[in-house]
Amino acid sequence: MRFDDHFLDELKNRLRPSDVIGKSVKLRRQGREYAGLSPFTKEKSPSFFVNDDKGFYHCFSSGKHGDIISFLQETERLTFTEAVERLAAEAGMALPEPDARAAQEDKKRATLTDWMDLAAAWFESELRRPVGQAARDYLVRRALPQDQWSPFRLGFSPSGRTALKDYLIAKGASPGELVEAGLLIAPEDGGAPYDRFRDRIIFPITDTRGRVVSFGGRAMDPAARAKYLNGPETTLFHKGRLLYGLYEARKLLHAAQAAAGPEKGVEQTPLMVVEGYMDVIACQRAGLPAVAPMGTAMTEEQMEVLWRLHPEPTLSFDGDKAGQRAASRAIDRALPLLKPGRSFKFSMVTGGKDPDDVLREQGAAALKSQMTATTPFVQALFDRERDLEPLDTPERKAGFKQRLRAAAGTIADKDLAAAYRDDLYARLDALFPKPGYGGGQSGGGEGRPWVPRAQWKGGRDRAPPDPGIRGVARAEIGTRLKPFHAAVAIAALDHPAWARSYDEAIERIGFGDPRLAPLAAELFDALSDDISDDVAFRDILTRKGLGEQVAEVERVAAAISAPFLDPKMEPHRAKALWSACYEALVEIGDSERALGSLRREAVTAETLTATRDLRVRIGVLERRISGLEFWEAPVTVLPIT
Repeated sequence: MRFDDHFLDELKNRLRPSDVIGKSVKLRRQGREYAGLSPFTKEKSPSFFVNDDKGFYHCFSSGKHGDIISFLQETERLTFTEAVERLAAEAGMALPEPDARAAQEDKKRATLTDWMDLAAAWFESELRRPVGQAARDYLVRRALPQDQWSPFRLGFSPSGRTALKDYLIAKGASPGELVEAGLLIAPEDGGAPYDRFRDRIIFPITDTRGRVVSFGGRAMDPAARAKYLNGPETTLFHKGRLLYGLYEARKLLHAAQAAAGPEKGVEQTPLMVVEGYMDVIACQRAGLPAVAPMGTAMTEEQMEVLWRLHPEPTLSFDGDKAGQRAASRAIDRALPLLKPGRSFKFSMVTGGKDPDDVLREQGAAALKSQMTATTPFVQALFDRERDLEPLDTPERKAGFKQRLRAAAGTIADKDLAAAYRDDLYARLDALFPKPGYGGGQSGGGEGRPWVPRAQWKGGRDRAPPDPGIRGVARAEIGTRLKPFHAAVAIAALDHPAWARSYDEAIERIGFGDPRLAPLAAELFDALSDDISDDVAFRDILTRKGLGEQVAEVERVAAAISAPFLDPKMEPHRAKALWSACYEALVEIGDSERALGSLRREAVTAETLTATRDLRVRIGVLERRISGLEFWEAPVTVLPIT
């Protein structure tokens, strides 16, 4: 059913977000907004806000943002249509009538669904009849006892050519309907249709509402041409959109979140993507929500379905060559679609086993332990490119770096693409450490954990920051932080709108000092989430445990009485002066990065000249900062001479 914009607008106008969301999240009024603990992450201080006037919620801890429809989709695993129907009932609105053609299609689908459900019941009964003895024995050998068959509606199709057809026609179905449903095969020569599934264990495939829309069959005959057979594309069944076990997995996820409470996010429970029907059943029997694509590589549509259920599903493929190829295809398809808060993890069952083997041989606890030992997406990508060929020559190493850069470049989200590129390069630096501090420019040496290059901006002569940068001691800030950098940071925290046009620089450079990296990171996240200009951003930082650090930075900034911090200064001049100062920090940071790149190149006359020019530029700007010369030019950046 389609809903036009007018209907959706009216629905949202009738319901206040605080009323809808307040049923599952305890909200407290805070000015013009409502605040509460995030329903998506575990936190102690509220970072979840609902604004009735603007009609949206925003969660600073998880980055999620949306309206009442998306809230129900996120928290209750509903489809868009299901969420709209739920809210329409709450608002007392009648759902729009479908047009005549749509009504006819709905009626047709309902009829086919009825035949599919009746076929599923018949398959179930055949499994328990004498004709199903061999199938029952097989399931028992696979450690799937009889009391586990009904929850998954397992069945059996006898070897007769028209057994199912005869049964359903006797119930009133027409051969044409059964062909359209995918239950019968119509020969190309015009002969009589016959049963598609014969002498197979049957696995019903359901849609997001739990309705049977197709079947998968596992052959009992070892010589069968196809070990597994799936139903064809039909009016009901679209192989590239659905996932086997999706309905049951959604129920398991919802139950797990309900048991954990609203203060814990769905990330606490993994969502597994495995390769086969029996693997899905094994995981779900062990309490792990799991789904599987049906005989094809995972599609972009299936990925979107997974992300509606979980921000970071876990892909678990067999360790053989076929499983590795499937994982590689999944990486390539997922890369362009990745976004902040939307990725995948990878896991692999050890010992050449699959999940069904582990459950049967070692039990549920062992299966959970192996399936939840995961590798981040970026590491899986790095490992794949690293293992393509030996990296024993400069040419191959250069090719490896080019592949990493190309892979990161396929990510559509430019901010995430840049973050991936930095992360992949840092892993490359750690793999092939260069001479110098700690064995490499951005890798950690002995006694110093690895630190991403994005967290420090120094050249060869500058040591990287301590790895625990978010926990910098107050004394260290007070003794090492320059007042100029502190003043620029405090102004940006008090006026996020000033920093809006510098969002890329905020991510890349921060505030020019690694001790300020936690504050810059929080500001960048807020800018990415379109934080409103009237939000008291300092209050948000305080709720996130950064209030003490902000206060110490403000104390350091007070040493120079920066004019743009003076509330009496005209707002437009204060913003212009701050911009000039911040642009100076950005230029220093970019120059230092360029200087670091030059040091890794071969020494030539050109690189020596460029190095000298960059050092001069950095020196001039740092002298002007130390002498507070920017106070004399409040509108434009002073030219470098």
